[in-house]
Amino acid sequence: MTKYMQKVKEFRLKSNLSQEQMANAIGVSRPTYTAIEAGKQKLNADEAQKLASLLAISVDELLSGNIPDIAKYKHMILTYLRMNFSNDGKIPKTKLAKLLYLADFAWYYDHMESMSGMHYRKIAYGPVPDAFFRAIDELEEAGKITIDHRNENGKEMFLVGESDSNKNEKIKSLTNEEMELMEKIAEKWKRKKTREIVNFTHNQLPYALCREDEIIPYELITQEDPEMVF
Repeated sequence: MTKYMQKVKEFRLKSNLSQEQMANAIGVSRPTYTAIEAGKQKLNADEAQKLASLLAISVDELLSGNIPDIAKYKHMILTYLRMNFSNDGKIPKTKLAKLLYLADFAWYYDHMESMSGMHYRKIAYGPVPDAFFRAIDELEEAGKITIDHRNENGKEMFLVGESDSNKNEKIKSLTNEEMELMEKIAEKWKRKKTREIVNFTHNQLPYALCREDEIIPYELITQEDPEMVF
């Protein structure tokens, strides 16, 4: 089995998807998908593109075998939403994206791997994975989070909070050590404005050294001063 198909299989099992469902998603028969997953048949370009779209990653990321864990990433989102950032429990969407980035890169700094495996891209508002928007949309569609739209001083804001009906969901994919790191990051940034955390991530080496729209290598954070990791 190829490295990337092993990761695809892990994703399928974690997501409780059948081989039949995966086959339908990429437009092949179940026996064909079974052969692909077993490494007995190669993906063609169209199948690779459909599979990458299903995983919300690029074809290059798929073929590299570096497939992010979107289910765990969603649990990271819910974990931050439970950390009392405001009286109503809501976090500005942009600030939430930066908190998730800091958690992944700070974890890599100490463990040489990220929490979620997400691929962060350099955009104007800071480092963010393409899957962030998918994760937020899917959590909202599932009724697990709510998003308030507000206008403050002529600027549109999106405030994310956990739905009351979801607050009993257990977070099983994060270890105690991972949660402790997220709590440290939350404690540092919960009373600071969104603009402050945006400026901080812009001044970090990983963001500063990459080109616009480039995927940011995790390895760059290991060159950062400890006080600038989060």
